[in-house]
Amino acid sequence: MAGHSKWAQIKHKKAKVDALRGKIFNKLIREIQVAAKLGGGDPENNPRLRLAIEKARDHNMPWDNIEKAIKRGTGEIEGVKYEEVYYEGYGPGGVAIFIKATTDNKNRTTSEIRHLFTKYGGNLGITGSVKWQFEEKGIIRIKKENIDEEKLIEIALEAGAEDVKTEEEYFEVYTSPSEFLNVKKILNEKGIETEGEVRLIPKNQVKVQGKDAEKLMGLLNSLEEHDDIQEVVANFEMSEEEFSKLVGTV
Repeated sequence: MAGHSKWAQIKHKKAKVDALRGKIFNKLIREIQVAAKLGGGDPENNPRLRLAIEKARDHNMPWDNIEKAIKRGTGEIEGVKYEEVYYEGYGPGGVAIFIKATTDNKNRTTSEIRHLFTKYGGNLGITGSVKWQFEEKGIIRIKKENIDEEKLIEIALEAGAEDVKTEEEYFEVYTSPSEFLNVKKILNEKGIETEGEVRLIPKNQVKVQGKDAEKLMGLLNSLEEHDDIQEVVANFEMSEEEFSKLVGTV
């Protein structure tokens, strides 16, 4: 079966393609700006900002862009003021969907997201109606060709990781959110090249197929393309055959 995890890997590949086009920089800059606004401009005392900077560097963002985003967030230089908002709802087939967004006009963003849910047969819910079905984890990806699985498991668990899973092209090291940067740092110090982020993962999954699966992927892809949306997570699973037909690979 395929589902949220495989979809997350495809989004990760797509983000790299978008980065080449400069498309993802807008979302990364917004995250840095909001993180600096909420927790201050010193990454040593602001874990969220430290994570945002790390992710921007993973996508080869120039330091000058990062520094300007931090200063806009702290108010040191003028710029568009963004606020962070969350949306929760259900897609076709009863799939739970949680969305993190940044916007300079909450009414506009809410209206546009509600329209997308309605268009694809879903509906927005109230705050708290969906988030309980997800938990936050640090996920560190390592290309399989770069390390032996047993060696990775030994290093990762000693560093404080919770689990190591095998996906199609990568090993995925799971950590608590608070241990993410520390485990990633230790792996890097061992000469292991890593990528990753802290994100929500579903506690349970809902099977979808047929028209529901088709509408769901249409909704998720439309949400991903929205400029204000930073992150979309959904608790679905579907057959490999259907997933490949609807999503394919980047």
